[in-house]
Amino acid sequence: MTATAPESLLRRTFSFPNPVNEKAARVVAGGVVAIATSALLLGRLVSTDWLWLSLPLALGFVARVLTGPTLSPLGRLATGVVAPRLGEPKLVPGPPKRFAQAIGVVVTGAATVAVALGQTGLAEVLLALIIVAAGLEAFLAFCLGCTIFGWLMRAGLIPEETCEACNNLALRA
Repeated sequence: MTATAPESLLRRTFSFPNPVNEKAARVVAGGVVAIATSALLLGRLVSTDWLWLSLPLALGFVARVLTGPTLSPLGRLATGVVAPRLGEPKLVPGPPKRFAQAIGVVVTGAATVAVALGQTGLAEVLLALIIVAAGLEAFLAFCLGCTIFGWLMRAGLIPEETCEACNNLALRA
């Protein structure tokens, strides 16, 4: 049975690339660092009203988990404009990157809820965690979420068939 045009469009839209260009992932992470750092610094120096920037961060992570770069402005910029100018793509497995984006959803989503509840200290801590994790990815090519994904695979909590290439962390180096 073949998919209809709308089904095919939905399937293409709500998919995550595998493999992923690590250069694009690092550019996205750099954008996350810039936005989260701006929110944190402006929140500290000017007014906690800037912590609302956790909301577009959370929405960006949701978009990337659901659709890869397709519905994420930062993802589109990274994959369509910046990464192609950085030379040949460096391909890495997609499932760990999607898992890392899902962790971003949880952390920035919690920061957004904390801001809404007036818990600015908690929101600041959560944004600082995102800055650290995204900074490791952007500047050192170390994906914390991908590493956790690998641990979960070795523990048997994520089936090997989810990502055969992820089973061997040396393949990503």
